[in-house]
Amino acid sequence: MNQSPRLEAVMADITRIAADAIVNAANSSLLGGGGVDGAIHRAGGPAILEDCRRIVARQGGCRPGEAVITGAGNLPARYVIHTVGPVWTGGARGEADTLASCYRNSLALAAAHDCTSVAFPGISTGVYGYPKEAAAGIAVHTVVEALAAGSTVKHVIFVSFDAQGLALLKKEIARYPLFQ
Repeated sequence: MNQSPRLEAVMADITRIAADAIVNAANSSLLGGGGVDGAIHRAGGPAILEDCRRIVARQGGCRPGEAVITGAGNLPARYVIHTVGPVWTGGARGEADTLASCYRNSLALAAAHDCTSVAFPGISTGVYGYPKEAAAGIAVHTVVEALAAGSTVKHVIFVSFDAQGLALLKKEIARYPLFQ
């Protein structure tokens, strides 16, 4: 019998999550930065940066809404999926569509690499300024749609670094009882 997809939200350090893939809220250069991006590069070690440099040499970085995959270096995951979220400028410039694309493209890459579990941070909710409540709604809704369409991914972990983000994610997940 097929396992039904399951969503959960946790407050944790994403670099300590044991999943097939963790998602990095990267910048378009893919060469590291602050926040989640910096933490993943530091904890994962130089192998992740080396993989990112090869991707940059091949395709010139990563545009908002897109995603690329690397090894996970020293992390307890097999892969890191790097996605570039939108910078919030008020919501009239397609930010919601770009953010949804981050989740869809990350899940598609995970499925293409036979991942069954994926951990997501709050993409664009840090220095990119996306409002956390709106971002949580887009994240959960987009993941539910993708999983309902069929995927190798059966377990999605939304990782928050604070209690407010955790509460917003849990509220959104509660809207989808079939995925709990």
